[in-house]
Amino acid sequence: MADRKSNFGHIKHPGAVHTKAAGKPAEPARPFRFRDALKALGPGLITGASDDDPSGIGTYSQAGAQLGYGIGWTMLLTFPLMAAIQEISARVGRVTGHGISGNVCRHYSSGLLNLVVTLLFIANTINIGADLGAMADASKLLIGGHSIVYVLLFGVTSVAAQIFLDYKRYVMVLKWLTLSLFAYVAALAFAKVSWGDALAGILVPRLTWSIDYFTTIVAILGTTISPYLFFWQASQEAEDQRVDAAKRPLIEKHYGARREFSRIRADTIIGMAFSNLIALSIIVTAAATLHATGKTDIQTSAEAAEALRPIAGAFAEVIFALGIVGTGLLAIPVLAGATAYAVGEGRQWPVGLARKPKEAAAFYAVLALSAGIGIALNFTPINPISALYWSAVINGVLAVPVMVLLMFMARRRDVMGRFVVTGPLYWLGWLSTAAMMLSVLAMGAGFFAGH
Repeated sequence: MADRKSNFGHIKHPGAVHTKAAGKPAEPARPFRFRDALKALGPGLITGASDDDPSGIGTYSQAGAQLGYGIGWTMLLTFPLMAAIQEISARVGRVTGHGISGNVCRHYSSGLLNLVVTLLFIANTINIGADLGAMADASKLLIGGHSIVYVLLFGVTSVAAQIFLDYKRYVMVLKWLTLSLFAYVAALAFAKVSWGDALAGILVPRLTWSIDYFTTIVAILGTTISPYLFFWQASQEAEDQRVDAAKRPLIEKHYGARREFSRIRADTIIGMAFSNLIALSIIVTAAATLHATGKTDIQTSAEAAEALRPIAGAFAEVIFALGIVGTGLLAIPVLAGATAYAVGEGRQWPVGLARKPKEAAAFYAVLALSAGIGIALNFTPINPISALYWSAVINGVLAVPVMVLLMFMARRRDVMGRFVVTGPLYWLGWLSTAAMMLSVLAMGAGFFAGH
């Protein structure tokens, strides 16, 4: 019994006690190092940080500029909802050794799989195009030059890094890029924030019964709870297990399950808390500067950066613009990677950023195609704001069936074995799904009311 329980990591092997009693000196406590702490975090941190992409920054800036501090409460609402659905995604990946698409193709119809993957490809590709455009505009604001040059530079660099960099090194690069999000915490220092009003806006929901208000809430929900985040985190958990020779899918090898679930929960909660803290910083900065001075017509993240100059100074504008570039370099690989994982797993191809290009040629081809079309969109007369709007619509509509599928999979014993999701996490996952469904219905009602 003791041996069996030790598989779950909560009874030590007797040898460990004997060794200590025999007088072996205990290992000295290691001093805290930020790099070590960062290394302990994984898919959850990168997923959470990539949620604050340039298009998301535009949404949060617009929310703060239009509605002021009063919209801050939405960040407290979305935090537990996104943390729950992301943890469930991660558990599915770690338990089964497959991402969401890989599980759908094994347990559901090919028609459903094709519909989900097609919509994800379209939404992610448009999002890549919009993010590249925002990064180019921010770079032009900082150092001048031509936007198209920056689009090509950032797009090609992101794809090349995914294809040619060693997997572990590449993941570390993404983790270090999450630090770029602190630019928005720094930007707060240049804003004259009314902290009493800001705190009231965060802690006390104040609803305004107007189309604009509810449209903004829908946009925030659609930005924080996005399908590409589910696909990425599940696939990264499966990928991390594949590259570690000591690990197997938990459904095959139960050893260390509790420890793995604890790691996933800590990683996800930290990642989502970080994401929401940055989003809240952007909302408060925009409310304290743009809304306070009557600038409520911000459309993009680059416009928000430019509008900060006369209010908060040139340095605030630079910090904001640098953050757009840094978050874009983090988000584009996640968007393109999530697309490639979804298509590749659905087709049961060899997938994974840890594989060499020759070993997963089709996987990398999809990744490059998605990014390539995103780059090409910036050469067309398509309005990036309009494209981003439709991307958000597709993401919102797609999120609901994907979340429902995810919740069903998390409860199926033929998928999860003994590790089916139960208890508060399960019900919080359904609450998140219901909130997303309501937001899509509200978006639809607002669309038809406006037409």
